[in-house]
Amino acid sequence: MKKLLKITTAAILLLLLTGGLTFYLNPLWIADNQIRFTLWRQGVQSKYIEAGPYRLHYLEARPPQGGPDRPLVLIHGLGSRGEDWAPLIPGLAAAGFHVYAPDLLGYGRSPRPDVDYSMRLEEKTMVDFLDAVHLTKPLVAGWSMGGWVAMKLAVEHPDRVDRLLLYDSAGVYFPATFGTDLFAPTDRAGLSRLMAAISPHPRPMPGFVQDAALRKLIRNGWIVNRSMAAMVSGRDLMDFRLHLIHQPTLIVWGSHDDLIPLSAGERIHQGIAQSTLAIMENCGHLAPSECWRPVEKTTLDFLNAQPAPTPSEFTIPNADHHN
Repeated sequence: MKKLLKITTAAILLLLLTGGLTFYLNPLWIADNQIRFTLWRQGVQSKYIEAGPYRLHYLEARPPQGGPDRPLVLIHGLGSRGEDWAPLIPGLAAAGFHVYAPDLLGYGRSPRPDVDYSMRLEEKTMVDFLDAVHLTKPLVAGWSMGGWVAMKLAVEHPDRVDRLLLYDSAGVYFPATFGTDLFAPTDRAGLSRLMAAISPHPRPMPGFVQDAALRKLIRNGWIVNRSMAAMVSGRDLMDFRLHLIHQPTLIVWGSHDDLIPLSAGERIHQGIAQSTLAIMENCGHLAPSECWRPVEKTTLDFLNAQPAPTPSEFTIPNADHHN
């Protein structure tokens, strides 16, 4: 009996040591798998599909059986992936929306070909994705760079977008307070600057987690840099094309977005005739994740309104306190 107890104790200690070492060496891998497991338990499926010349990865969540099935496509931002919509996906699906969250070309688990990663290319890839999953006119949402892609899609293919949703969206000119190297840091100081830019309340990270994040950022840096080069070229800016967006549009913005200022959101609101601007007080660039509860409610109120809401502007006070 004592021998069995010693063996069992040794096995448990070995498992704990192995688990601790795995977490220390690969903390982001552990975190990613926790997110994926949580989404899987909530009925969100991970899939691949041939979209044009590329095999894209995407997340899909179906609404409850017997209810409405309104397709909603969520387009992530620079250096991101479909999983970043994780806080919103289950609630949107439960409310009757058939949610698709693709990984853009070069990001997440989608291919990383040697291409320019321009907004033009990402928008074309999204058209291929819509064709591949047989969506004719879904609701389309975009966050940050994904908002730029979504706006471009609404202008270039107005018959493919029902309503448009933009979250702290890029796509219009604003005087940047940062260099393009902000998004591809190579040391802890650069990582801290990036985290401070995207969140007014950045969470402290242990050194080994920072180092793991830097390894991932450096590995994907060439793609981010090409996307940034395409964006700062100004070739696909939407400033003088906003009036061509005729779809009812919801614009959600963090009042403390230090990356893309609220003034950019206000200009988008002024440029799109049928738009509603919802300002999330005390939230930053990551409002759909850090302030997801009020963002989810605002999103559902907009999507469920029949007819579409009349143009307006309002503020959700203390939005970050609702999480």
